[in-house]
Amino acid sequence: MTSALIQTERLELTPLSLSDASDIRDYYVENAAHLDPWEPARNADFHTLEAWRGRIRTAETELETGQALKLVMRRKNEQPIIGVCNFTNIVRGPFQACTLGYSIAAPAQGSGLMHEALSAAIQHMFDHHRLHRIMANYLPENERSAHLLQRLGFKIEGRAKSYLHIAGAWRDHILTARINEDY
Repeated sequence: MTSALIQTERLELTPLSLSDASDIRDYYVENAAHLDPWEPARNADFHTLEAWRGRIRTAETELETGQALKLVMRRKNEQPIIGVCNFTNIVRGPFQACTLGYSIAAPAQGSGLMHEALSAAIQHMFDHHRLHRIMANYLPENERSAHLLQRLGFKIEGRAKSYLHIAGAWRDHILTARINEDY
């Protein structure tokens, strides 16, 4: 396991690395039914170890080039991955922004762990990556994400029609953002 980039009271968040390949595959296999309604349809080889190694190599390159930071969440001193939070599409220049995506294992829902993880990870992105804006979008019926993002200080900026292809269909999304007031 890589040393934690971010530590909270109960969690360690580390950049996704090749040493996580089996654990991240297990996370997505074990939570497939829970995550499928909120995620893009997956191809047949999505859960193979080789496919995960390829995605991880891409994530490592994106981290090195400053395009993305993909983090895995674990409870302190435990091996299983219980969630992910990804800061992708990092854009510099006059924008200084990125997109946030996240998920948590079904058994960990409702425990405040995602709020704890994202609070620390967002602060890390503002403080260490000097971003001005973090955007996060959710399906209108995803009340858990709506509530979480509101608690984290994200403000609704609009609704996008047929925004992403999720669970086999083009779906509307609520668009939100949080601004770094200290930028």
